[in-house]
Amino acid sequence: MIFDSPHFDDHEHISFFRDAESGLRAIVAIHSTAPFGIAGGGCRFWSYASDEEALADALRLSRAMSYKLALCEMPAGGAKSVIIGDPRKDKSEAVLRAMGRAVERLGGKYIIAEDVGTNEEDMRIIGEETRFVVGKHTDTGPATAYGAFLGMCEAARRVFGKADFAGLRVAVQGVGNVGSRVCKYLAESGARLVVCDVNEAAVREIVKRFGAESVSPDAIYDVKADVFAPCALGATLNDRTIPRLGCKLVAGAANNQLAEERHADALAEKGIVYAPDFVLNAGGVIGASQEGTQMGSAGSDV
Repeated sequence: MIFDSPHFDDHEHISFFRDAESGLRAIVAIHSTAPFGIAGGGCRFWSYASDEEALADALRLSRAMSYKLALCEMPAGGAKSVIIGDPRKDKSEAVLRAMGRAVERLGGKYIIAEDVGTNEEDMRIIGEETRFVVGKHTDTGPATAYGAFLGMCEAARRVFGKADFAGLRVAVQGVGNVGSRVCKYLAESGARLVVCDVNEAAVREIVKRFGAESVSPDAIYDVKADVFAPCALGATLNDRTIPRLGCKLVAGAANNQLAEERHADALAEKGIVYAPDFVLNAGGVIGASQEGTQMGSAGSDV
């Protein structure tokens, strides 16, 4: 039962959408529409192992968005959508248009944006079917990455006594759209990088550009580094991985880095400072908000 899920947190609304013609299978989870009846959050396109895993991700991500939007003092609650499928094989204009129609059916309760597996062009296609979209004209990746880096600098100041990464070894987990940009800022700040990603070509590019070391995705937890920077998917900090960490600071751009809230205490017990992800990656929300205009106005170009 959804209501018995450990990830259900009194969510206001959960929708399941299926479009047989395009192949769309999607979930929209709205955690809160307070205070003005709207909620915002990205659309993740991912090859989930099961529908249950997709639902859990949507519930966790939407809850985190509520915290992030509240932190930024934005007049919206948190939401998230997931499209179940491999974006490299299953993404099509028909699927994206079907997703746009699904969002439109919610009548403005949910404002969709890009996330892992979706991009600016996808939002433009979705925007052909709904007004309730941001990110059609702006890639939020740069703002997310820069905001995360600034947060990492402040965390480094508190942990290491300096707001730069000169002489520090940073293990970066994930070098995609956001993670690769975080690597750039870290390298420019003097960090020695160790990186991993399931995309081997992306890893090779970071190694070439910044002289980084590379390890396998599982080995990243065993790297002896000053900072561990999760910049991939969520729930990577858990009972299996936390005991393997040898860092003093966890700070990165990924959403929902902790598998469970209790894992913050597990990090603290190891003497590791954790910079909350919904703080560090809020730059993307701030950037996306600049594109939104009068969400509640009929006929507005959102």
